[in-house]
Amino acid sequence: MKLPFDLRALELFVSVIEHGSFTAAAQSLNLAQSAVSQSIAGLETRLGKPLLVRGSRGLRLTPAGDTLLEHAKPLLEQAQRAALAMAELDGIVKGEVRIGVSSMLGSYYFPPLLMAFKARYPDLKLSVIEGGTLRLRQMIDSGELDLGVVVEEQAGAETTGLVSRHFLREEMVVCLSNDHPLAKRHQISVEEFFAEELVVFKRGYFHRDFVERLASQHGLTASIGFESNLIALNKAIVARGFGITTFLKRVVEDDREANNLTAISFSQPAWLELSLAWRQERGLSRAEQAFVDFVIEHSSDNHQNYRS
Repeated sequence: MKLPFDLRALELFVSVIEHGSFTAAAQSLNLAQSAVSQSIAGLETRLGKPLLVRGSRGLRLTPAGDTLLEHAKPLLEQAQRAALAMAELDGIVKGEVRIGVSSMLGSYYFPPLLMAFKARYPDLKLSVIEGGTLRLRQMIDSGELDLGVVVEEQAGAETTGLVSRHFLREEMVVCLSNDHPLAKRHQISVEEFFAEELVVFKRGYFHRDFVERLASQHGLTASIGFESNLIALNKAIVARGFGITTFLKRVVEDDREANNLTAISFSQPAWLELSLAWRQERGLSRAEQAFVDFVIEHSSDNHQNYRS
């Protein structure tokens, strides 16, 4: 059976949908708009069905176009992976790794790691996307990400099909201003923490998941004063005494003097186990495997350096 389309036509079709117009798609691919239009028209002719309809609000998919888009994206992804596998036969790591991390890890843990990896593999492109753990898992599932950082407890039943490799164990500590009444304490109980007004991330981020899980485990309720995914803003709010929060320890330790912040452990120290995760069915390219191995190899060294 001869296929009624080729990969290039599918690539142009997907690009038009993603960019919302023939013009924008043509510009992104450095093509003439007429070439893109002709390719889509030819695709519709070969399939015998219209794929796109121009309306007052722009382009919209027909039922046939919607069905084709559903199949085109995984086909293009597999084609890209096949091309990468061919390029890697000589043992040189090339291509692109798309990594999803939380803002907390992206700001305080991954920068030196990513730069060191790039120095070792200069031909490799790294695309780092920030997001909450829920969104990152969804993007791994959809193929938008190759790898994502997840909390180990979340890599289980609700993420069927994920493979994960542990790489980091970090303490979650109470963060409060230096002049807070509890700032001189060596430890703070969970009850004392939840008696205060809290500054938290929005739902879907591991920070918020941690706070809600801790409250549930102790039968307590969080009193939330501020919700923000901006670390600098959360620090500023806490430093000015408008609430307290919890962070990975290094987030506070790295610049606590400049920000008037104190880090204090919970009475029962709380730890996060962090893993790199990917879809089991698609496996890892050489580039992705190299990144996973690099992170695991260097995370213990970085952790020891930080502790010392």
